[in-house]
Amino acid sequence: MADFDDLLAANADFARDFRYGGFDGIAQAGVAIVTCMDSRIDPLGMLGLKPGDAKIFRNPGGRITEAALEAIVLAVHLLNVQRVLVVPHTRCAVASNTEAEIAAKISELAGTDASWHHFHVVSDQRKALEMDVRRVLSHPLVPESVKVGGFLYDVDSGLLDQLV
Repeated sequence: MADFDDLLAANADFARDFRYGGFDGIAQAGVAIVTCMDSRIDPLGMLGLKPGDAKIFRNPGGRITEAALEAIVLAVHLLNVQRVLVVPHTRCAVASNTEAEIAAKISELAGTDASWHHFHVVSDQRKALEMDVRRVLSHPLVPESVKVGGFLYDVDSGLLDQLV
């Protein structure tokens, strides 16, 4: 249990001034963000948003997976989302390594063969982003009124560049 003591202590400090109790979970700014799990990305901060403003879905590479699509459909129909930002980033591990390179690294670190696992690397971020935006726009349960944009986040400058 002691493995998490530092985080539980930080949580206790956070809870002392907690001001989001009773919040309804609706995206107050009408925004959903699909981005990478990379810890250099602050999804709310990079857009000037605050907790409660947006729905956030994170995965390796910030890709539009089946789970991301499920989240978007729920968000647009039940949680006030009218704009979706798909946001991969520069210097992403899944965009700067091959499938074989990542599998080899994981195999070495895990001490067991990982070549059987698919890590969904991205060989061309712009092409993948265009495909992901089209995937959201063409989904039969995402209304045409929902605006979808594809952006690249620069982890060194903090700037977003709209590519799609």
